Amino acid sequence: MDITAVKDYLLTLQQNIVASLENLDGGAFIHDAWQRPQGGGGISRVIEDSALLERGGVLFSHVMGDAMPASATAHRPELAGRAWEAMGVSLVLHPRNPYVPTVHLNVRCFRAYHADGSGEDVFWFGGGMDLTPYYGELDDARHFHATCKAALDPLGPQYYPAFKDWCDRYFFLKHRNEARGIGGIFFDDFAEGGFDGGFAMMRAVGDAFLPAYLPVVEARREQPYGERERAWQSYRRGRYVEFNLVWDRGTLFGLQSGGRTESILCSMPPTASWRYDWQPPQGSAEERLLTEFLPVRDWLA
Repeated sequence: MDITAVKDYLLTLQQNIVASLENLDGGAFIHDAWQRPQGGGGISRVIEDSALLERGGVLFSHVMGDAMPASATAHRPELAGRAWEAMGVSLVLHPRNPYVPTVHLNVRCFRAYHADGSGEDVFWFGGGMDLTPYYGELDDARHFHATCKAALDPLGPQYYPAFKDWCDRYFFLKHRNEARGIGGIFFDDFAEGGFDGGFAMMRAVGDAFLPAYLPVVEARREQPYGERERAWQSYRRGRYVEFNLVWDRGTLFGLQSGGRTESILCSMPPTASWRYDWQPPQGSAEERLLTEFLPVRDWLA
């Protein structure tokens, strides 16, 4: 397995995404290179309070440790105690305009090995992308999912429906009985086709992000909005916070493994709000999000 090739791909992906977003937004991402005392480091590219993006982070990390943390071995106890390294690019963008959806992308590679060099390395890939609109637009949902499907189909027609279903199940707030957004694709512990097959899957997902998301931004960024839409956006952002802190495996892994808190929590929206037992007005665009867009459905039917 060529870990160097994976790292080179991820750094290039980060730079390409940042350059495209800076061109779209007009603002600049800060460049924050950091080192992890326990091993490894990363580069955080972050933008805040800009024209298009109220907050966004495109983060690269390559970290390592002497023993697998509990969150990573709960479903694979045979790996407990192994040394490990993980690298990936993780992205969350929170646009200012409530009609532009929040988006999440992650692609990663994980390796577990015996520090003394004995035995075989165990590796897997994971990732995906998902869209979280505040106002539902059928064209946006279809475009996002069609782009995901087109990216995966060359690797096998079985992957898009399987990864869509996985995404629908993963990005779900069990305590609310509610989806976080309209889904996308998600996969983990992937090693089909060996290292080369896993790396190909990572590249397929990473390379599809800009074609999937930028047309949605262009279609919605100039749509007028007011205080009502911003209040709804803030309320729905509360659900994003709940999911990330309660259910997200990546967040829990990062915190349990002594990860860099600023990077881990970079996915949080700049503002969020909660209201007691509140429901949007019947027949409103806000209610339509809940009744027509959050329930699981086939967007390409």
